[in-house]
Amino acid sequence: MNRIILIAVLSLFWISSCKKVDVSKPGALVPLTVDQDASLPSLFVNGTFLHAEAHGNPSDPLLILVHGGPGGDYRSLLNAKELVNDGFYVIFYDQRGAGLSKREDKSQYENKDAVQLYIDDLNALIDHFQQNSSQKVFLMGHSWGAMLATAYVNQHPERISGVVLAEPGGFTWTQTNDYLSRSNKIKFFSEALNDAVFPEQIIAGRNEQEVLDYKASFFSSFENAPGNTIGNPGSYPFWRNGAVVFEKLIENAEKYNFDFTTNLHSFPTKVLFLYSERNKAYGPEWAATVSAPYPNKQLEMVTGCGHEMLYFGWTDLYPKAATYLNALK
Repeated sequence: MNRIILIAVLSLFWISSCKKVDVSKPGALVPLTVDQDASLPSLFVNGTFLHAEAHGNPSDPLLILVHGGPGGDYRSLLNAKELVNDGFYVIFYDQRGAGLSKREDKSQYENKDAVQLYIDDLNALIDHFQQNSSQKVFLMGHSWGAMLATAYVNQHPERISGVVLAEPGGFTWTQTNDYLSRSNKIKFFSEALNDAVFPEQIIAGRNEQEVLDYKASFFSSFENAPGNTIGNPGSYPFWRNGAVVFEKLIENAEKYNFDFTTNLHSFPTKVLFLYSERNKAYGPEWAATVSAPYPNKQLEMVTGCGHEMLYFGWTDLYPKAATYLNALK
């Protein structure tokens, strides 16, 4: 039986044997967000509170980690703190409505400018940390985060000095939809699967986003694309999913489409484009296809891992990224 389906079935038995859970109390099902827990590191930018932290010397070149999803968090990317030793000020943040960042009303993600909101958040984050215009800024994005990093470069090529991209699904919706059809074997938010994992009748309270984030936690830490799970010792770590963000941004892309390639010709700097050895839905041919709009790119395979290469493949990824970043620093 597929491991994700098995977990769903086991979860149903576990939940049905427990007492009702009062989810009206924040934090009953999932960790608190930064607006609920003042002890968490946070930053207020572009009208929302983001879970964020930074490491190193603030005057060093900035390196901003952009996590996957949509709706993921940066916990599995924390290996990148090692790049502090290479002279970078390393910044992590959970995107709007995801991870431990504040949950916003779902209406924010339903108009055609929803993705622009994420680009603007990243721009505001750079404004906050960049001390002057001569301080270089680098982006390292994984999966959806690599797509968002590219969307940012497409609009603000003059602000970025280098980019590391780890298996972005695609830079247009057509590309991304093609990749998702090959990499995701389960539609995570189908009604049947939601009902099986967490029957609504056993939940007391009305905190919809906490309930949805909890449901999503049963599936978020598994790589179900062909080849991804081979050799991995277990699931990758995460704090909390942004289920609404995930669902709404996918719906948004289906409705409005997107194209993050229209101005990439204005970015002559070499881009480091990484793909994993074990993700059979990706590979060198798809890496070449997706990276094609960048005029100058370097494609590298990260060995011994699947899609979650910044966690499972860090030993091989780190020297490749450090060599690239140090050459541009």
